[in-house]
Amino acid sequence: MIELRDLRDEDEAVLFQWRSEPEVDRWMSDADLPSHAAHAAWFEALRNDPDMRGWMITRAGASMGLLTLTGLSSHHRRASWNWFLGSAEARGRGVGRAAQVLGLDRAFGELGLHKVFAEVMADNDAALKAQAAAGFRREGYLRGHVLKGGRPRDVVLLGILASEWADLREAARRGLSDANLIAA
Repeated sequence: MIELRDLRDEDEAVLFQWRSEPEVDRWMSDADLPSHAAHAAWFEALRNDPDMRGWMITRAGASMGLLTLTGLSSHHRRASWNWFLGSAEARGRGVGRAAQVLGLDRAFGELGLHKVFAEVMADNDAALKAQAAAGFRREGYLRGHVLKGGRPRDVVLLGILASEWADLREAARRGLSDANLIAA
């Protein structure tokens, strides 16, 4: 089963290792790979800053990736959504699809958000397809919005509203439950 669990101390090293891998780093829209000290500071903030939440994506208890929401203290009840699969064995097996469903449940249920939005590199076809399948809609296109490896890269803006998720939730959960990817 795919689950989201709260972060633990030992996750910091795993996340830095994943973040260091070219297959993961190439899709990160933030700055280039941070130093270990900067990564550790980010991880500490992710665990303790009330404006941020993060969960490890797990399958059968093994860490597969990370899902985060930032900007939680906004009075607009919206947050920025980021996720990635660090474990190569998780990719293409429904883990990301399940993690998104579980994350959207937390965002709109537990956290009471009105909207979740994301920035995805325009050439990251797998992420764009996965997020569209979860119900995210394209809201914009930003040309040369981020610098990656010193080169400008385009970014697609995506978003999903709580009301849209409410319409999609039951079918999304049922499909994943029937496939034994998440608990019913």
